[in-house]
Amino acid sequence: MFTGIVQATCEVVAINKKDGLNTLEIAMKPDLREGLITGASVANNGVCLTVTRIADDRVFFDVMEETLSVTNLSNLQLGSKVNIERSLTFGSEIGGHILSGHIHTQARVLEVSHTEAHFDIKLEVAPKWMNYILYKGFVGVNGCSLTVGEVTETSFMLHLIPETLKLTNLDIIKAGETLNIEIDSQTQAIVDTVERVLAKRANI
Repeated sequence: MFTGIVQATCEVVAINKKDGLNTLEIAMKPDLREGLITGASVANNGVCLTVTRIADDRVFFDVMEETLSVTNLSNLQLGSKVNIERSLTFGSEIGGHILSGHIHTQARVLEVSHTEAHFDIKLEVAPKWMNYILYKGFVGVNGCSLTVGEVTETSFMLHLIPETLKLTNLDIIKAGETLNIEIDSQTQAIVDTVERVLAKRANI
C-alpha cells in the first residue's frame, strides 16, 4: 500500500528489454535504499513493482507485458525521471490517501498552463472513468495523491503547488504525454454501490 506522497524522482539508468517484460534499473539515493530488500514493493510512477535486485546505487524492477500495456512505463527511456514511493509501513503518517499501486487507466495531457501564479494541468480520460473523478475528490496521478479541480464529461483539472512540482516529475510533462491514473478505491466503491441501488429501483 502507498500514500501517494512521492518521496523523490529517480533516473532510469538502464532498460533491459526481453520477450514479455522490461527490466528497469533505477538510480536511488542512499536514504531511499535504506532498509530496502529484494521482494519489497516500490511505486514507480504509481505502479507497484517488486524489487528484484539491488546493486550499489541501482535498484532493479521487472515490468511485465500486461503492466507495460496499461501504464506509461512503456514510454520510459534512458534518463527518464520516475516518481518513487516506498511502501507504507505500520505506524507511518498518511499524508495523502491510500493507493494500491494498481493503475486503472492512463490520462492524456491536454494542456499545461504554467505562470508565476499557477501550474495547471488539464487531463483527458475515457468517460467511464470520469464517473469516479469528482470535483475536490482524490485521484492518483503518476503515483501522486492529488485533489481534483474542475471536471467535464471527459476531462479534469489539476492545480499543483510548488512542493508537488519540486518532488515529482509533473513539472516536466508536456501536452500529448500520458500519465498513470489510479482511482480512489472508496470513491469507486460508493459510486458503484449507488449505481447498483438505482438500477435495482428502476427495475422494480
